Amino acid sequence: MSEEQEAEAADEETTEAEEEANDGFQNGDFVRLDYTARTVEDGDIVDTTDPEVAEEEGLDEEEREFEPRTIVLGEGHIFESVEEDLVGKEVGHSGNTTIPAEEAFGEYDPEEVKTVSADKIPEDERYPGAHVNVDGDHGHVETIIGGRARVDFNHPLAGEDIEYDYEIVGEVTDRVEQAQGLVSMYIDADLDMWIETDEVEEETIVEPDEDEEGEPETETETVEKETLYIESTPQLAMNQQWMFQKQQIAQNVMDQLGLDRVIIQETIEGGGMGPMGGMMGGGMGGADLEEALEDADVDEDEIVEELEDAEADEE
Repeated sequence: MSEEQEAEAADEETTEAEEEANDGFQNGDFVRLDYTARTVEDGDIVDTTDPEVAEEEGLDEEEREFEPRTIVLGEGHIFESVEEDLVGKEVGHSGNTTIPAEEAFGEYDPEEVKTVSADKIPEDERYPGAHVNVDGDHGHVETIIGGRARVDFNHPLAGEDIEYDYEIVGEVTDRVEQAQGLVSMYIDADLDMWIETDEVEEETIVEPDEDEEGEPETETETVEKETLYIESTPQLAMNQQWMFQKQQIAQNVMDQLGLDRVIIQETIEGGGMGPMGGMMGGGMGGADLEEALEDADVDEDEIVEELEDAEADEE
């Protein structure tokens, strides 16, 4: 075979591979992924969506639900090596890939093992293996001798290659389900969501024509806004990650789904405690106030006199 024929054959193979890749999922697609990740060296569990694996490994099932995860290809929601392996595949495809340490949790850096004053660590965390925060950095205690502590600030999985087994179990095309999947990447909460198109009045600035003088004017117009509604819960309201990142989470959802806005609404049911007296109840009525003053044996004239004296001093 001549060099020209070899080049043509190589081009054909490349074209076929590209066409095959274009047949399946592409960047921007929402897919549901089942996976289990373990360290290559010891087979220690890193993460899983499989409830049976979670039970076998003794993972806390009260902290989170173990179920397939919704991701968006091309958005860095999973390791790059896995993401590249998913492009061009279809529902039902299963695979296995190894993620090198530098791409996973970084190489182990001996310089990240530091000696610090034990005073920087709370007393109940001064023992080997304790996870601590020192000067804004997270690490685990190796040893404590006297007033000094040896703390390893490397990620616990630093230097570990990760083996990743996965299966594509579905495609997510419903936009509400897509929104739920995006929010679940940040917080583990089962939230009611829905999408509506609302008519909203907005003020817009109208610039005068070039041949006219005058200041810009405003006019009100009615526009349609596609809105994602999220029904808040007490658990969501108290979630620290939600409190600090809700703007970022909402912006990500809007960008991914092409929405105009996100509205988070809270419903407070009746049937609780009745009105409370005093300051907590919003103040007393006139009759109640008079009775309270009488019970307290307070001289009203004396109060007025003290207030007048205070005003005179200020002047």
